[in-house]
Amino acid sequence: MSIYKTIYLDSHATTPVDPRVVDEMLPYFTDQFGNAASRTHRYGWDAEEVVRRSRGAVAKLIGAADAEREVVFTSGATESNNLAIKGVARANRERGDHIITQKTEHTAVLDTCRRLEGEGFRVTYLDVDADGCVDPDSVAKAIDDRTILISVMFVNNEVGTVHPVKEIGAIARNRGVLFHCDAVQGLGVLDFDVESLHVDLASLSAHKMYGPKGIGALYIRKTRPRIRLVPEMDGGGHEGGYRSGTLNVPLIAGFGKAAELVLKERKHYGPRILAMRQRLHERLVDGLGEVVLNGTADPNRHPGNLNICMPGVEAEALMMAVKDVAVSSGSACTSTKVKPSYVLLAMGRSEEQAYSSLRFGVSRFNSDDQIEQAASRFVEEARRLRGLAEGSAV
Repeated sequence: MSIYKTIYLDSHATTPVDPRVVDEMLPYFTDQFGNAASRTHRYGWDAEEVVRRSRGAVAKLIGAADAEREVVFTSGATESNNLAIKGVARANRERGDHIITQKTEHTAVLDTCRRLEGEGFRVTYLDVDADGCVDPDSVAKAIDDRTILISVMFVNNEVGTVHPVKEIGAIARNRGVLFHCDAVQGLGVLDFDVESLHVDLASLSAHKMYGPKGIGALYIRKTRPRIRLVPEMDGGGHEGGYRSGTLNVPLIAGFGKAAELVLKERKHYGPRILAMRQRLHERLVDGLGEVVLNGTADPNRHPGNLNICMPGVEAEALMMAVKDVAVSSGSACTSTKVKPSYVLLAMGRSEEQAYSSLRFGVSRFNSDDQIEQAASRFVEEARRLRGLAEGSAV
């Protein structure tokens, strides 16, 4: 139960942690506090066992064939993205120097690519269409004989657009180019299988799928092809040498439990999340009239994502007026910078439209009553702000 009297609709920033996940983690903070690398006593053996089980649960969630070798635990998706992109680039410098991505990727991908540009790598940043979707044909046309990696996300974290990952993966496989996918936003509600999608590397994070913050993973394919990476951190050679450092056993236990629950339950709660999001959208349109949807329509949209532009209303002013509902105006990772969303600008929205846009993230912990209350509050305050704006223009 939240300590705040605030309706939480910002689940693309982070999701609530499932109480069953908390229960799974607690023993590893107290009685079972061993180091998973301690191989000479029961404390270490128990820690190693929960890491093994959790690795298997994460592998099963994404369809990885070899949990022990293909799932590397990290501190989160930012580290996973860095390890995947820099690791592949630096390990394959002699074979190629070209990376392909697209303009609405998470900043953890875009900034990593810009870092590599400073090391002499070439990066192609592909355009997206008005719905925020990248065209697989543009990916194919961008490949040259020095291309070593394509990085395209599964689901956009701001507008919920589901990219054509399977088609892009097939193109990459046919052209002999490695394919990395930031899969963070979709895993909690959508199927993601690395084999059927032809994904070679995938970045994962627990806190976007009802697990704890501070723990993630990188899937690294080990057969057909076997991928080489240069590690970001050196030390004791943990995680197959890819990520040295003492394993965070409690958070890994939580990640494994979250993965297990998502795989078992998302087919049941996914439709309910979609229904709540659709109801929220309907209520806002009915109450405000002019509301523009940012991003693609269903089914190529995250079930819980609603990103809308409300002409005549400044999003920041509206959020300040509706303090009893938690939403955002863009990615939480760039929220310290008061500037228009680069994702919306890349989709062709104007700065004025971007400043008038809000992102709602519905989760399985929301209720129908909360959706009704939130819609009523935003309609009420948006109408008031529009009236003030019209009055000041007279």
